[in-house]
Amino acid sequence: MKKIVLISTALFGLAACDDPNATFPNFFQEAGAITDVHGTFGAATTNNIAIQNGDRSYTISLARRFADEVPSTVTFAFNSAALDDTARNTLRTQAGWIAQFPEVRFKVYGHTDAVGSNAYNKRLGLRRARAAVSYLVSQGIDRSRLEAVVSFGETQPIIVTEGRERRNRRTVTEVTGFVDGHPNILDGKYAAVIYREYIASAVPIPTGAIPSISQSE
Repeated sequence: MKKIVLISTALFGLAACDDPNATFPNFFQEAGAITDVHGTFGAATTNNIAIQNGDRSYTISLARRFADEVPSTVTFAFNSAALDDTARNTLRTQAGWIAQFPEVRFKVYGHTDAVGSNAYNKRLGLRRARAAVSYLVSQGIDRSRLEAVVSFGETQPIIVTEGRERRNRRTVTEVTGFVDGHPNILDGKYAAVIYREYIASAVPIPTGAIPSISQSE
């Protein structure tokens, strides 16, 4: 009987050796493997490695971030390239974001609605894009970082209509690349960029949101 028990134990041990991960998964796999039940553990490191080895474009990542964090679109009155108060506020927000990334280049695309000739709308779209670029420059953005503007005229509407539509009369600011073709600043300024972002991320709790405790309590 003892021989049978010993043989059974040995066979179980051999089976476990055939698949060590089944018995000691946390020992034979990388740290955190068991915790990573949804595949998100270490996602930041994975993203950084993908950027470094070229699997993920840093330009695309920054473009998505810009679109998520900043209103990228400015709209215009009919047949006008003038910036109203709302447009200037949006462009100031864009300039604040752009200033944090002095290595990044941008393009501003001009659009119109479908009213008027295609040739006229191409010129109008270009005027709108130039107006947005000029305002960004007035906010301290280096003109050389704002690439040659492009006008799509009336060819890319948000709302498909032959009539007047303010949402189609717009400019769109987008990330398009990097100064000197490299995503990092190697002259000692990049630490300042990171520090500035770190400070901006620390949003203080408004004083009025903290309940006061009276002395009597």
